[in-house]
Amino acid sequence: MKSIFKAVLLLTIVPAAVRTVCAQEVAAYLGFGGAHDSSNGARIDTFSNGTLHDTPGLGGVFGHVGASVFLNKYVGVGGEISWAFFQADYAGIQYRPTFYTFDAILRPPKVGTKRFIPEFRAGIGGVRLHFFPSDDLSCAQVSGCPSSDHFQEHFAAAARWYLTSHFYLRPAVDVHYVNNLSEFGSNWVPQYSVGIGYSLGRGE
Repeated sequence: MKSIFKAVLLLTIVPAAVRTVCAQEVAAYLGFGGAHDSSNGARIDTFSNGTLHDTPGLGGVFGHVGASVFLNKYVGVGGEISWAFFQADYAGIQYRPTFYTFDAILRPPKVGTKRFIPEFRAGIGGVRLHFFPSDDLSCAQVSGCPSSDHFQEHFAAAARWYLTSHFYLRPAVDVHYVNNLSEFGSNWVPQYSVGIGYSLGRGE
């Protein structure tokens, strides 16, 4: 969790710093949503006692923190971190997934209104699955334990619905293509979220 807090702090400080230098607009948001992946169907003798434990699908409630910097009205860059709120069971061991991305952002010209602004994101990042085994023996039976890191490609569609000049709601659909995500049934992980954000520099 320390790495998450550091990343959240970075996402908060960097946009403010860039704003003072060259950005036309900076924004940050937080929210919650869900992610989904199927089980890989494996059964693991996690504790070497002859009892097989099913591997689960990926799910649960995820928190989201993100920030963006726009250099003009249509092109920007951003980053996001999303993590499971709660630990979940993986074949008898607790684990928690974290996704992080760095994206280019495009707002289509002549699309949207002053209060409703769609955007598309594409970028790269990583996924970490962190396990919390009770002993070394159980960890040895689960591939990737105690932590497993994967490279990912990220695509997203989101929108800002401005409630005031600065505050906005942010519904989003994200798709992660995670390389060699063998712990689950597919490399494709869709996410759905809604957040609330604050922006500066819209010229209001």
